[in-house]
Amino acid sequence: MDSTLTKDALIEMIRDKVGYPVKEAKEILEIILEEIKSRLEEGKEVKISGFGKWTVKEKRSRPGRNPHTGDRIEISARRVVTFHPSDKLRDSVNRSVETQGG
Repeated sequence: MDSTLTKDALIEMIRDKVGYPVKEAKEILEIILEEIKSRLEEGKEVKISGFGKWTVKEKRSRPGRNPHTGDRIEISARRVVTFHPSDKLRDSVNRSVETQGG
């Protein structure tokens, strides 16, 4: 069994749990993902209550090294997306680890 959750798997879950046809389930998922993406592109936070929060952080350019050659390089300024799980999600994940004995 593949442990990766894919868009196709999410579409199937929507179809199975809500009873929407595949085409409508796909449209709903695409709308949600596109809205999240566009908000992040604008530099806005995306917060889903009980799940977590995505934020965009600005990183300044900085010196670095090429790991293969050891040469000095300049790492360009960029924006990165970070995710912080909600306390509810964190607690839920930790509970599932405890029940699995790990």
